[in-house]
Amino acid sequence: MSIPTEPIGSIPRPPQLIEAIREFGEGRLTREKLDALYVDALRDTIARFEETGSPIITDGEQTKPSFATYPIAGLRNLAPDGVSVPFADGHTRQLPRLVAGPFFYKTHANSFLETAKKYTDRPLKQAVISASLLSLLYPQEGIEGYSREEFLEDLVREAVADIRGCLEGGAHKVQIDFTEGRLSIKFDPSRRLLQQFLSLNSQVLSHFTAEERQRIGIHTCPGGDQDATHSADVDYGDLLPSLFTLSAGNFYIQLASEKNRRRVLQLIRDHARPNQTIFVGVIDPINTRVETPEEVQDRVVEAAEFIPLQRLGTTDDCGFAPFSDDNSTARETAFKKIRARLTGTDLAAKKLGV
Repeated sequence: MSIPTEPIGSIPRPPQLIEAIREFGEGRLTREKLDALYVDALRDTIARFEETGSPIITDGEQTKPSFATYPIAGLRNLAPDGVSVPFADGHTRQLPRLVAGPFFYKTHANSFLETAKKYTDRPLKQAVISASLLSLLYPQEGIEGYSREEFLEDLVREAVADIRGCLEGGAHKVQIDFTEGRLSIKFDPSRRLLQQFLSLNSQVLSHFTAEERQRIGIHTCPGGDQDATHSADVDYGDLLPSLFTLSAGNFYIQLASEKNRRRVLQLIRDHARPNQTIFVGVIDPINTRVETPEEVQDRVVEAAEFIPLQRLGTTDDCGFAPFSDDNSTARETAFKKIRARLTGTDLAAKKLGV
């Protein structure tokens, strides 16, 4: 396939795994039985990914509690009452709150990569959470004996280690999930919070060489959970010009579910840098209808009007199930959509003569 195509990351967990996670949390299932179901789900996900013919696969984030909290799950210096994120359908997700320092990751993403490598020889992509989202763990009132400056220093060190571990572990790409980009503008329309987020992520990226940054990407979307978003009403024009100042080689941009795709493509054309590959979203994970390959083809051809073919790729708008309890999308539907992306991208490549 001459136009590169990659998944974002998460795949819906099997219903029996979702139920087992709930039972384990309630003390009704042993860790041994839960771990066995994790292995079954992981092997099945990888096998299904391979069956699609996808040139790049992921582990589907089957063993993560969520795309955002995997590094901190199990830490003892957290309280449950952190920043709350409201979604358009009325439900919320809440981050924990740091109550004492120092801050460190309990789990690094390369551990998921190493496990997935046991079950496949295909190139693996690994998603990591952004330093900017985890910066929200620090409370506004501060922490006695542990300053915000000390926290951010520890956070950047851990975020760099998270990415570097994946690169050194052989990940084909490392994707930084920056779904809070548009959300930050909703929280703070002055965009000062966005600039703080971008500055923090730039600090992380500055620790990598130009060659390494060509294997690092930034994913942006308006969130996706239980068929709802948290910031789709925020204008992309308030984010994209600043987003492309990040020194990453790849950008994964939600686009299929945008109401005015051509306007977003114009923003990409006007602000993306020549050394940045743009993976446009051609699949909407929170819409249960499976796109046809022809629809995907048309979206790719449209994007090629604005983005040079040598810098154009395709992806899904978001992960299909970023949180472990999200069962809003059927597992089979997710893989049908992935197949549509692959076939449609191939059709577009042939139509465009590449």
